Amino acid sequence: MKNLAPTSDAPGLHVSKPSPSEPATASAVCHCGASATAKGDIQVGALVAGWTANHGTAHGK
Repeated sequence: MKNLAPTSDAPGLHVSKPSPSEPATASAVCHCGASATAKGDIQVGALVAGWTANHGTAHGK
């Protein structure tokens, strides 16, 4: 399986939660150069909300 972590060549958002008892993790890289990582369900939720509001398809290339 291909590595799903985003890079500057393949920007995006990746979230993982292997099981209900483990914390979620996330990484994001935007085509504008911004990047972030998070660990823990609350922090990952905040990263996803910020990504959705400010990056990805929220602004033009």
